[in-house]
Amino acid sequence: MSNSLLIVHVHVHVKPESVDAFREATLANARASVKEPGIARFDVIQDTEDPTRFVLVEVYKNPQAPAAHKETAHYLTWRDTVAPMMAEPRTSRKYVNRFPEDGEW
Repeated sequence: MSNSLLIVHVHVHVKPESVDAFREATLANARASVKEPGIARFDVIQDTEDPTRFVLVEVYKNPQAPAAHKETAHYLTWRDTVAPMMAEPRTSRKYVNRFPEDGEW
């Protein structure tokens, strides 16, 4: 398992009045995140039935990449900007890649 990409799904529930601001801040973070050498993908998806719910799909190339990501200026700005927008604390689940092959990301 340790040789696979690390995939993190971050579940976020945003206050209804903060949806647009959260989306804007999160897209700015995602655009900067995909430029990091340790990130293969950084997707932002929004629930179609409940627009206050988002999932960030973060795909890291190595085990050190998540910690490096959390030290970047764009992540720190995002974290501090969106903290008051949360309806509840965000949660995450970690996964390993099974398909497609890591080299095909």
